[in-house]
Amino acid sequence: MANILAVDDDAAILKMIRRILEKDGHTVTLQADSGAVEQLRLDRFDLILLDVMMPGEDGFALCEKLRGRVDCPILFLTARSEESSLVQGLEKGADDYICKPFGAAELRARVAAHLRRERREHFVGLTFDKARFQFSSRQLFVGEREVALTKGEYAICEFLARNHGQVFSREQIYEKVFGFDGESDEATIATHVKNIRSKLEKYDYMPIKTVWGIGYKWDA
Repeated sequence: MANILAVDDDAAILKMIRRILEKDGHTVTLQADSGAVEQLRLDRFDLILLDVMMPGEDGFALCEKLRGRVDCPILFLTARSEESSLVQGLEKGADDYICKPFGAAELRARVAAHLRRERREHFVGLTFDKARFQFSSRQLFVGEREVALTKGEYAICEFLARNHGQVFSREQIYEKVFGFDGESDEATIATHVKNIRSKLEKYDYMPIKTVWGIGYKWDA
């Protein structure tokens, strides 16, 4: 089971999260003060749930700081579903988001999915003309330069590259990568792909192709 950190200024939501996740055997640490999070021993957490709208430092700013210190999945808890908000959050290093209000089943499923992905075994690597994947360390290189991808971005790239030439819908990619088919899947994948393309464009490398009306494929 996992050690999970939940950060939200709403005490009722924190208690609900603990009650739900402890039923799956997880240990849940609650923190209502975003300013105190950086004082915690963050390396002991396997996953972080982070509210976006908090007094003082918001979740976006805190996520950016945490991503420099932890490698675990970070999931935003947000009532904001506008594309601009999602782009901002995922660019800061978050892997996914859960919209409020959420049910117990969705929270448990999303947490379980990200923990499964985190524990999945990776083998050797994969090489293309311009790029190579190093599965053990979860790195993508274009030439000799490493591409600075978030965990979610890397997972999408690896999945598509492993299935080179095959076309997958946004829903299929979300389910295969994160292991859960939920309401946020389409927007999450679209935003991740947009961010991936922006980063790879700097290397003059655009392997993710859009197949209109269907989805995406890796065509390097």
